[in-house]
Amino acid sequence: MTGVLTEVGAMIVGLDQLAADLLVSIRDPAITKVMNSVTGLGSATAAGVVVGLFYLGDWHEEVATSVLALGLTGPVVLMLMGLVQRPFPANPVCVTSGEMVAHSFPSGHAASVTVFALLAARSERLPLAPTAVLAAMIALSRMYLGTHYLSDTLAGIGIGAAAFLVATRWLTDSRQAIVTYIQNR
Repeated sequence: MTGVLTEVGAMIVGLDQLAADLLVSIRDPAITKVMNSVTGLGSATAAGVVVGLFYLGDWHEEVATSVLALGLTGPVVLMLMGLVQRPFPANPVCVTSGEMVAHSFPSGHAASVTVFALLAARSERLPLAPTAVLAAMIALSRMYLGTHYLSDTLAGIGIGAAAFLVATRWLTDSRQAIVTYIQNR
């Protein structure tokens, strides 16, 4: 069993390096400017602004789901970053300053934008296509800029999806009480 895990790990590292090398090879100043602009939209600050806009728009179900799902992703991402302590890829264009834990695995940006993309898929108000395209661009920007490997980003997407599923399942039972609480705030 140990041999199989070692082989799988080596395969993942190899794919990560191939993807990182490809993205470094296609870097262009214009694309880098776009990616630097886009990447900030996946930050915790941006997520807070989006949730605040949902609240101001009286999108109560979106507020409840996103707050719970994002509240699950944050601690999981920080815990894994601290446990794994994977270094950033070589040749980064930007490394987000001020990160609480400066490691590449997993991608918190990818986790949070996955929550919003899945929320859009479920929401009657939030447009799916632009939200999904923006989420994909943000996740790609993290790899392009050299802050995450492919597997870091895929793990972040998985964490975001899992958190969204847990949040929606939990809220299915208690949705009315939470939505009522938010409405009365």
